[in-house]
Amino acid sequence: MMGERPRAGDVFKLALAVVFFTAAPTAGDIGSCGQAPDDLDPKSFFEVKATIDCRRCAECGFDTEACHTACSSTAPQAFAKGCFPVVHDGEVCLDALLATACADYAAFVSDVAPSAPTECNFCPPGAQP
Repeated sequence: MMGERPRAGDVFKLALAVVFFTAAPTAGDIGSCGQAPDDLDPKSFFEVKATIDCRRCAECGFDTEACHTACSSTAPQAFAKGCFPVVHDGEVCLDALLATACADYAAFVSDVAPSAPTECNFCPPGAQP
């Protein structure tokens, strides 16, 4: 019938269908951003990560063993077995570390149960250290 208002449920279903069938990843959403899939150099990555961790520990006033390790030359220098991240993965991880607030960064350098931003979880779950 013309002039009859559509029901809210019908509008929701239509909106859901439009989003489902028209949503698509943009070039940056698939991870490459136009970069070649070059392997991430572990030595360079871990040196930069340790520098960021050390600086953030100082900025945020953290005094953990993880901070001491980051500020010394004993930081890890290799990825876990079966982990082959690309350069873009490392860049995204380092950017996330730089953008994290001190309150959240405390979990990354915790001596009890350290975590990492999701952007830094680029190794498969079965990878062995």
